[in-house]
Amino acid sequence: MNRKRLIGMGALVALLIAAFTTKGFGLLGGGVAGPLKLYGNVDIREVDMAFRVGGRIISIAAEEGEKVAQGEELAILDTASIDARVNEAEAGVAQARAQLAKLRNGNRRQDIGQARARAAAAQATLREAEQDVARRQPLVGPGAISRDLWQQTLATRDRARAQLSEAQQALSLLTAGSRGEDIAAAEAQLQSAEAAKQSVSTDRGDARLVAAAAGTVVTRAREPGAIVQAGETILSLSIDRPLRVRAYVAETDLSRIAPGMKVQVTADGNPRTYRGTIGHISPRAEFTPKSVETENLRTDLVYRLRIIVENPDNALRQGQPVTVIVTGARPPAKS
Repeated sequence: MNRKRLIGMGALVALLIAAFTTKGFGLLGGGVAGPLKLYGNVDIREVDMAFRVGGRIISIAAEEGEKVAQGEELAILDTASIDARVNEAEAGVAQARAQLAKLRNGNRRQDIGQARARAAAAQATLREAEQDVARRQPLVGPGAISRDLWQQTLATRDRARAQLSEAQQALSLLTAGSRGEDIAAAEAQLQSAEAAKQSVSTDRGDARLVAAAAGTVVTRAREPGAIVQAGETILSLSIDRPLRVRAYVAETDLSRIAPGMKVQVTADGNPRTYRGTIGHISPRAEFTPKSVETENLRTDLVYRLRIIVENPDNALRQGQPVTVIVTGARPPAKS
């Protein structure tokens, strides 16, 4: 009897242990909140610095490993050829501006007076020619003058009339001033010259290479004296702040985290624990990257998330593997 009772009690204990370890033989979900451990790397954020124009480098101020501030001058090109183009563009603007002013101001009083004098002289010449016609016309019939002289007299009168008309039209043009179309064309020419000057001035400014953001110089690809093309990398700059961690969460744990949750970030060999915040969770699933160590199978789907480290220091380097602990993770979903 005691043996049977002992066997029964042992079976009951074994059943309870099995039920506990299997969470009710799979009928009960975990439902227990606890930290969630994730794995990832510190994001590598670099920018290749290059001149927008080509030329010969005359100086490079930054060395590899040196920290630079945003807007700090890093390198300079020789600008002799650009300066010549700037001077040419400025002369073009001055010429176009003078031409526009000339058209807007109209003709000078002296030019108008000169044209008026030519018209008066043409009027006097015509009057004299008409008097010759009136005087000689009665002499044509009796034959007192030759036919050739009469024709020459008429031709002289017609020529005087044409010269008077030409002089009057020239006076009218000077008095009326420039046409609206000519002024509009001159204005467009001035705008074109100013745009050309602005373009060259921009090239002049692009001969200075400045840091796009605060960071650390990781590569110095060229040296002073080298002739480089536009867009050719001169320096590579690592952007230090803000420091971001790229981590991955398994599909089964996706519901346990949310943007804004606080996390702890640690790195191998570094005793310090860093504070961070989940800033972004990718809406698209992907397979576990080879560079990420997880406790799940590598074929499992994961979601990438970005973590902003709040208190970084120089001991946390870009590309370094890190462990992320989400202390306030939600309880796992029930099966």
